[in-house]
Amino acid sequence: MSNKRHLDDIGLEKLVTEAGVGPASVTSYEELAEGTFNTVYRIVRPAGDLMLKLSPDPAAPVLSHEHGLIRTETEFYRATLGKIPVPEVIHAGDDFLLMTALPGTTWFSQSEELDRPRLRRELGGLVAELHRVTGPAFGYPQKGLVSTWSTAFLAMIDDVLGDAARFGVELPRPAEQIRGLVLARDELLAGVQTASLIHFDLWDGNILVEDGRITGLIDGERAFWGDPVAEFVSLTLFGSLDDELLAGYGAPVDQELLSLYRVYLYLIMLVEATPRGYEGPEHEKMSRLVLRHLVRELDAL
Repeated sequence: MSNKRHLDDIGLEKLVTEAGVGPASVTSYEELAEGTFNTVYRIVRPAGDLMLKLSPDPAAPVLSHEHGLIRTETEFYRATLGKIPVPEVIHAGDDFLLMTALPGTTWFSQSEELDRPRLRRELGGLVAELHRVTGPAFGYPQKGLVSTWSTAFLAMIDDVLGDAARFGVELPRPAEQIRGLVLARDELLAGVQTASLIHFDLWDGNILVEDGRITGLIDGERAFWGDPVAEFVSLTLFGSLDDELLAGYGAPVDQELLSLYRVYLYLIMLVEATPRGYEGPEHEKMSRLVLRHLVRELDAL
């Protein structure tokens, strides 16, 4: 099963026309295979390629925070343009986003030998620049912002725990126990006084590289305003903090908060598999991996 929404050339022409791009200037439309949530098309043009992202079918089951992600991604790019390498927004609607194509291919897809330590230092520096972008309040833009990070994060946890109940996903600990771990750290969370812009999905599949340099940070749809420590969950997915990344970032990372935010992401990964209809051996393998890391972080707290 897939939540992806697909358009034929006529539908694509209608959208690019709405965005002010003449269909006559387009050589071809190429659907990209990457991604499991949105549908992405490369619009090939002699004047420069564009990328078109479509949100899922409105009738598709999604997690509570996954409504309106196109608007959040638009906000992310507009807030960071000129500060870090991100696409420029050409036009945005409620369910689609047209943007410039960046050079490079995903770090994840590159098989050639890369200077990973140097790239990790470069990545750390870019993330530090990202976190200098700050906002007036905390939380997911599409959900509505609140005045404190502790309130925002508790609401984020409540949403994913509610999603687990709604989709019948068994958790390794009772929901109230997991919620209690957040409540017990209210003072620690309240210490976050500045709402930084957090990408929250910076794994190697969302980092573009060309000629040994990082050329783009993409897929900003999961962004929120919050604690910079939360960024290091996806930056070190299923792994540990590395010296190169921290050297580039230039600031320490609180391990207790990192474990708390890892619990949140692993809960999302565990729960989202049900509405997305994941199945088969690869899914079972990933599910076991996520569960193992979720339990480890719960135990650490």
